[in-house]
Amino acid sequence: MQYNTVEQLKAFDRLPIEWDLDPADAVTLYLEWGNNDWSAGHPPVRSKEDYVHYFVLDNWADPPTLRLVMRNSEAAEDLWVLPLPEELKEDFRQEFGGLKGVFMPSEAMKRWLREKLYG
Repeated sequence: MQYNTVEQLKAFDRLPIEWDLDPADAVTLYLEWGNNDWSAGHPPVRSKEDYVHYFVLDNWADPPTLRLVMRNSEAAEDLWVLPLPEELKEDFRQEFGGLKGVFMPSEAMKRWLREKLYG
């Protein structure tokens, strides 16, 4: 896998990021149309032209990675991928322990991402 740099993240500073979109909710919204309603936290997807951008922490492989994902009902594309930075590894251990999976980043990770994206 080819990784990006922290500096390359700034290229995405104008994207509308869904900071509180859990990866499982993204699957519900975009791959299981009709599985959510208008009173849900995110409005239903109405067409293939609806896109969302969100970050995930992917801990299926070593090292864990932070990824910026663009998803619609047809596909998910990684726009940016970075191994978890050293300064976030303790937060990772406290938040996720040994769990494997794809998660919404912790609050500390979101702060770090916002700082690097918009700073």
